[in-house]
Amino acid sequence: MIATSKPAPRTASRPRSRRQGVGERPNWIGGAVAWLWLLVVIVPIYWIVITSFKTQANYYATNPLLPPTEPVLDNYRLVIESDFPRYFRNSVIVAVGAVVPAVAFSFMAAYAIVRAGAASRFLRLVNSLFLMGLAIPLQAAVIPIYLIIIKLRLYDSLTALILPSIAFAIPLSVLVLSNFIRDVPKELFESMRIDGAGEMKMLWRLALPLTRPAVVTVTIYNALTIWNGFLLPLILTQSPDKRTLPLALWTFQGQYSVNVPAVLASVVLTTLPILILYAVGRRQLLSGLTAGIGK
Repeated sequence: MIATSKPAPRTASRPRSRRQGVGERPNWIGGAVAWLWLLVVIVPIYWIVITSFKTQANYYATNPLLPPTEPVLDNYRLVIESDFPRYFRNSVIVAVGAVVPAVAFSFMAAYAIVRAGAASRFLRLVNSLFLMGLAIPLQAAVIPIYLIIIKLRLYDSLTALILPSIAFAIPLSVLVLSNFIRDVPKELFESMRIDGAGEMKMLWRLALPLTRPAVVTVTIYNALTIWNGFLLPLILTQSPDKRTLPLALWTFQGQYSVNVPAVLASVVLTTLPILILYAVGRRQLLSGLTAGIGK
């Protein structure tokens, strides 16, 4: 009997997936949209900067998008001589005077809400009030704020700008900071409590270092919002020496409406502190925003 060997079974070749390599294809549409959006953002900034170094005659005689052949600093000199340092000082006083108390109070309130909110009915009610504050826009509260400031005899003062700015900065700050403090492991608090640390020590020695990106993010956001604020200075101040930069920029534009390079020079000087603030806290700001997305 002759043994016949069976033919070896053919190994079926795996069909090549049609979708293989799809993820490696360049996204031309997304890239084109990104470049288009970059041009939309960059071109106005480029035009503002180059125009601020032009003379008024050169601005009307040449192409607006061409850089100046002979850059001049006369526009910046004109802006600085028009009480710009006083307006800058007022904006710094209002921003620092509102941001520092708002962030400090919000951080302590968020810590109290997270640590004892579950056992305290009063703190739960306070947290609900903070959340309700997010639903009230500034425009809807301008008239009550104006009447309160008049009753307190604070009209036409920097304090009249600082107090409402603190009130409107607290709700969002408490919401953001409480979410970050809630992610701090409870075991760390219990370990410090066993070592004899009180609540204030745990607040500043444990919660603050671990939530520093969130604190920096909230600080920069509130500083930019208050720095660019226009409605409160317009309603609550009257004297020229109490104007902040956005309001002074508006009046400066009305005073020199024809001198476009001078107006744009004032825009550049107004924006420089914002760029410096972003450059200083960029790493912490991006860290805080990235962590917030993951929550």
